[in-house]
Amino acid sequence: MKINILIPHKEKFDIEKLSSVSITIINNFNFSKFQENIKIFGKKVENPAKPGNFIGIKNSFNIFKSKNTNLAEKMLHHIKNDNEKKQLVEIHNRPILLGYIFKKIGAKFPIIIFFHNNPLDMRGSKTLQERKKIVQKASVILCVSKFIKNKFLLGFDYEPKNVHVLYNGVDRTIKKFPKKINEVLYVGRIVQEKGVHIFINCVEKLIGTFPSWKFCIVGSSHLGEYKEKSDFSKFYIKKFLQIGKQAYFTGYISHEEVQNKMREAAIVVVPSIWEEPFGLVVAEAMSNGAAVITTNMGGIPEIVGENGVLIKNINEDKLRNALYSLMLDKKNLENFQELSWRNFNQTALKSSRKLDLIRIETLKDFYL
Repeated sequence: MKINILIPHKEKFDIEKLSSVSITIINNFNFSKFQENIKIFGKKVENPAKPGNFIGIKNSFNIFKSKNTNLAEKMLHHIKNDNEKKQLVEIHNRPILLGYIFKKIGAKFPIIIFFHNNPLDMRGSKTLQERKKIVQKASVILCVSKFIKNKFLLGFDYEPKNVHVLYNGVDRTIKKFPKKINEVLYVGRIVQEKGVHIFINCVEKLIGTFPSWKFCIVGSSHLGEYKEKSDFSKFYIKKFLQIGKQAYFTGYISHEEVQNKMREAAIVVVPSIWEEPFGLVVAEAMSNGAAVITTNMGGIPEIVGENGVLIKNINEDKLRNALYSLMLDKKNLENFQELSWRNFNQTALKSSRKLDLIRIETLKDFYL
């Protein structure tokens, strides 16, 4: 058996530049019993995360060819030249490629497609007709939350049996609750939809009340980029740094470094104003025992449950009040830290085992 994983061209499967899709694939890989059977196809990078399983593909010399189609084409070439008769194809977040891949190998090998984002916003799954074709062609459709599954099924007058939820798994690498410091942490892209401007404006107004606390922003405007490129990010990072010595900005750092920051942080703020498909930062914060303040957007409530502070229609005043409630009350803060630590259950082990079972059943059903 061979498992062929196709990731989007924009994903950097580089150990220093990982984003949420790559992190999820790695977490599932690390606990899979099929590691020796897996090949991951993506654009060529300098330091691939899983060098023994990753096949880096150079861009086509044909500048008019889609970069994602080029990846799919090269993956199919590898599959064709492999003598293994039982193979599985897994497409991550590119429904537009399903028709092309199905046309080439659909009758020979089963296909699983993963939705990490809202299907209504993605080429190849925006319309009901397109999503019905996906149901017909894909053996299994996996959505990262119930929220995403409901978006996929919008307009269906029945519920297809091959559409399921597979939550992203997070690898908790520590066994004991970590020692915390007085720090409020934001991790994410420096873009408006993530609500970072709300966080910065909030910090500006409350920082004088908490002289023993620090406020940190980790991230960049573009995933894996070390320099700020957008006017929005430049403006707000400058504003944040002008607050004073209590506010500091790391820029983009590796995933391992992010986890170290989360272990120390007393509070992690995720002030998203767009509909988060899953909320990986929330799950990672919980795995590290940080008190979580976030919004009720998209799939976030499924991850947090009653174990964090959920804000509806977030604004600066609401976020400031939520921070006050934790920073002024140590017992309340420790309670939410304990809730995060004790009730974190989106483990990579659980996600990976579920995915392996889906793979086994998919292959069995296809080759009956």
